[in-house]
Amino acid sequence: MTEAQWDKLLHIKTTGRDDSRADQYRYPYEPTPYSVLERLANEGYIGKKNCLIDYGCGKGRVDFFLSYQTRCQSIGIEYDDRIYAVCEENKKTAVSGGRTTFYMENAEEYEILKEVDRFYFFNPFSVTILRSVMGRVMESYYENPREMYLFFYYPSDEYVSYLMTVDGVMFTDEISCQDLFDGENERERILVFEVCG
Repeated sequence: MTEAQWDKLLHIKTTGRDDSRADQYRYPYEPTPYSVLERLANEGYIGKKNCLIDYGCGKGRVDFFLSYQTRCQSIGIEYDDRIYAVCEENKKTAVSGGRTTFYMENAEEYEILKEVDRFYFFNPFSVTILRSVMGRVMESYYENPREMYLFFYYPSDEYVSYLMTVDGVMFTDEISCQDLFDGENERERILVFEVCG
């Protein structure tokens, strides 16, 4: 299915890039391709008992798709009020709107609920902000130890270098997405990390 067909099926509008409020810390809105989300959904990491946070959720595509496809609960965190408003509009019509919640907040300030055990990142912000977010993730883990997986789609070299040094986080898997696109781009992958304390 095409991007537009998926949007239509899910009763949402999430296509198009938006960099009007991007800066050196927060990167442009660009939705994860549906083909990548399908691949992630089919890997078995996310199911109906899970609760996923999508950092820099934009218009909510990851949340609506994964909660539709895997039946998980999902939480989208978005700092841009204009894009957040689109999320909330999408939620009114989305087929999986009942399993999604959105917060307009800075990622580094969002307090992680104890039921959250899956985390999704598509380069939403700088490594500086990622460090703060990872601090929150680890804090949440130590307060309520549980199985926790983090998914990084199209990770930058800076993200990878940083993640390989985080205590209590272990690289677990790589889901290749190169075959979904032309050009054999090595960044077309999802890196999976597990929090192990």
